[in-house]
Amino acid sequence: MASAILNDELLCSICLSIFKDPVMLRCGHNFCRVCIDRELDTQDESGVYSCPECREEFQERPALMRNINLHNVAERFLVTQQEQEEITGICCTYCVDSPVPAVRSCLHCEASLCEKHLRAHSKSPEHVLSDPSTSLEKRKCSAHREPLKYYCTQDATCICVSCSLIGEHNGHKMESLDEASGKKKKKLRNVLQKLTTKREETEERVRSLEERWRKAQGKAAGEAERVTALCTDIRRRVDDLEKKVLSEISRQEKEESRSLSALIHQLEIKKDELSRKMRHIEELCNVTDPLTVLQEPDTGDLCDPEEEGGDEDTGGHDKQLHDGDDLDVAVISHTLHTLCEVISGIRSGIYVEGPADILLDVNTAANNLLISDDLKTATWTQRNQNHPETAERFQRYNQVMSRRGFTSGQHYWDVEGSRSGGWRVGMCYPSIDRSGEESLIGYNNKSWSLWRHKNQYSVRHDSEEIQLPDKISSDIFRICLDYEAGQLSFYELCDPIRHLHTFTAAFSEPLHAALYVYDGSIKILGGSSSRKNPS
Repeated sequence: MASAILNDELLCSICLSIFKDPVMLRCGHNFCRVCIDRELDTQDESGVYSCPECREEFQERPALMRNINLHNVAERFLVTQQEQEEITGICCTYCVDSPVPAVRSCLHCEASLCEKHLRAHSKSPEHVLSDPSTSLEKRKCSAHREPLKYYCTQDATCICVSCSLIGEHNGHKMESLDEASGKKKKKLRNVLQKLTTKREETEERVRSLEERWRKAQGKAAGEAERVTALCTDIRRRVDDLEKKVLSEISRQEKEESRSLSALIHQLEIKKDELSRKMRHIEELCNVTDPLTVLQEPDTGDLCDPEEEGGDEDTGGHDKQLHDGDDLDVAVISHTLHTLCEVISGIRSGIYVEGPADILLDVNTAANNLLISDDLKTATWTQRNQNHPETAERFQRYNQVMSRRGFTSGQHYWDVEGSRSGGWRVGMCYPSIDRSGEESLIGYNNKSWSLWRHKNQYSVRHDSEEIQLPDKISSDIFRICLDYEAGQLSFYELCDPIRHLHTFTAAFSEPLHAALYVYDGSIKILGGSSSRKNPS
């Protein structure tokens, strides 16, 4: 019980093993130096350090103080534990009163012997001694109960003397145990060497993938930070634009309100004046005395307002009313027009510059390819187009290249392949062979392609093919080029867009779009152009 309690107290709470080079934190808890160092390394990322045992936090990475007393206790405990394990391991068969470690085992007696009993043991040949073992039965022949001394190479098994003389192994080729063991060890060393080489290659592959993983994580973090910053800037600029437009609307509304209020006030005054004149005229109309009516002064004021210069006043009022009829939408629209600048800034900050306007070069088209008038579609045809034979034209395969080549930047272009038939789409160097066996895109080190054949898809470069296992239902694909990063990627344009494969290479020449059609057609999407005379 006491030993079990001591054992628990000497366990590191991280690795759950006996302390090795124990160190102590300020909180008083102890750990193996390697264990706590590894734990603190993981906490470096967050910058918050704490004790794994009590969770007490530290402002800085805590100093590790070596616990010498605990180290000595742990060392003594391990030594004592090992001694007990040796004593309670293989013990002398004849030492009954107290266990004594055995030094040899006798196969004939099927007993283990200590130094004392070994000196008194029989020295006759049938008493075969071996290293201490608890599996003595495995070292004796099950048929004759004799020690195993030979190795039958025909049956690949260990046998005794009787097996070799009168048993079922009589006449077979025999080897001594040492000789057979030496040969097997030699084979095992060869296997070990091969396994070691494979393990080293695997470890190198793991390190390479881990490095690629770290780069992917770093790139993802950078892209996330860039997108977050871009969206934050977009929101800020849109918010500023909204405030600016709303402020302009409010300003115009206030000016319009003041103008209309003044105009309404003037018209109210005029309305009152007209009402007064109307009442006076009505009173004159009700007077019975003609002399009174005729002698009424200011007869001009009693005339029709339209005849008294009211045209000018009314015209002025109408002009004011017309001018203040609505808001100045042109100013508002001009302010909103800056949104286009925001959108342009967004496009310049996105991964690619925009869809590349790809036009096919008829001068490179094979004779069994029909190129559309807009230079966007390549269709296989049985009718020979009788193009002039030139060095730049593809001769062996139904292929065509684009006019434009890319030497820098990030670009993408989309294609739509016919649902039936077979085709390839990709990119190639202008130095690609035009007539030989290896002129097919993807079958040389100057081209990369996505291949559709019998409703199966694969990617290929330098004759190395990679099957795409997932089912592809869309007929539209996107090819993305990042020239400086040396990446050419293929995507299926479904919802959501799906990545198919990315080639990585150090591009050394301009890259042109390339199409190969042996049945059906391929159409380049987006952009427009009128076909010009190839000459």
